[in-house]
Amino acid sequence: MQKTKSRKLNISFESEMEFREIAAAKGKDSKSSKGSKGHLLEFIAIATIPMVLVFGNSMLVPVLPEMQKALEISKFQSSLIISIFSLAAGLFIPVIGYLSDQLGRKAIIIPALIIYGGAGVLAGIGAIWNSYTIIIISRAIQGMAAAGTAPIAMALVGDLYDGGTESKALGLTEASNGAGKVLSPIIGSLLALIVWYASFFAFPVFCALSLVAVLFLIKEPKHDHKQKLGKYLKKIGQIFKEKGRWLITSFFAGSLGLFILFGVLFYLSNILEKEPYNIDGVKKGLILSIPLLGMVITSFTTGSLIKKNGKLIRLLMNIGLLAMTVTLGATIFFFQNIYVFIGLLTLSSIGTGLLLPCLNTMITGAVKKSERGMITSLYNCLRFLGVAFGPPLFGWMMDKSDRLVFISVSSLALLTLALVFFLIKPPAQVG
Repeated sequence: MQKTKSRKLNISFESEMEFREIAAAKGKDSKSSKGSKGHLLEFIAIATIPMVLVFGNSMLVPVLPEMQKALEISKFQSSLIISIFSLAAGLFIPVIGYLSDQLGRKAIIIPALIIYGGAGVLAGIGAIWNSYTIIIISRAIQGMAAAGTAPIAMALVGDLYDGGTESKALGLTEASNGAGKVLSPIIGSLLALIVWYASFFAFPVFCALSLVAVLFLIKEPKHDHKQKLGKYLKKIGQIFKEKGRWLITSFFAGSLGLFILFGVLFYLSNILEKEPYNIDGVKKGLILSIPLLGMVITSFTTGSLIKKNGKLIRLLMNIGLLAMTVTLGATIFFFQNIYVFIGLLTLSSIGTGLLLPCLNTMITGAVKKSERGMITSLYNCLRFLGVAFGPPLFGWMMDKSDRLVFISVSSLALLTLALVFFLIKPPAQVG
């Protein structure tokens, strides 16, 4: 009798456990389904955040040569307009990441967008006064504010969605980042038809649109992850102790991808205005957007396909880096033929589009929600530093030799391919 009763209790307990597991799975599936079908406006609102960030740099790339003439500054000084923004963001991101884990994502994103737009107005005033100093200071402020935009949006995606929907949303975020890069040279060139510094005054408009979308379309999950700094840092240290080999490699690969992308844009922007091409204005903006369009389409497709599939993620990362290595190496022989050159750069950007969504999915899924802001921020910190060092280093190499530019970056891509191949081996199901 007692044995029968015990058996019934066990059956009851097992049934209850199965029920809970099924309910949890259904809840997760429901959350994922809701994200993919019922959250279109939420997706759009999230996508505006990285796009605004990209506009902060890429809209200025086509006008850098004109800026040099107007302000009577050197090529290196004009490259700092891009680099100081990214450097300030990169240095400030870890602090912002910690604050977002403590206070919530929207509590950081909203003031960041306001400061970002305000600093754009200040930079425009500096340009009217022909003050390079005011522009640089304004760009540094914009960079600090930028630390609270796209990096925190990546953590927010991880908070809102699960499973394949999270990968898709991260792919969309990267695609939005790329779409911003496609549109911004065109928008920057069109605005330059008014006056070269018009882009500075356009920043507040884009920030205001994103701000409205974030305020009214995104409902952030309840935030209750406050931790003491010592305990928090101990957890971060433990994460790197357990996963540091592949995390650090992923950080380096993401940084390299954007270092090459922005460096190549800077290179292309400068050579198109020289003999024998003499291309500037909107036409130059359209040409600059061609490689980026390849990256945008690939990023969105990759994010939609991978669904946290570890084997597919590993395969696509290696294919992407191999494509970058081969195509950048080939440009050594074809950089004087503009058609072949742009075709090769587009293939390289497609490789970047395969790489970045995979890295985003792995890194976001590597940690719990309570530490996600710091980890994604550290990752984005290195991405920003890659952007910061791209233009000045490419400018320095251009003064030495065009071939030096592409020998260097193809060698770096090959090194990264080797590191990723040997050190990043994700499980069958990531996250």
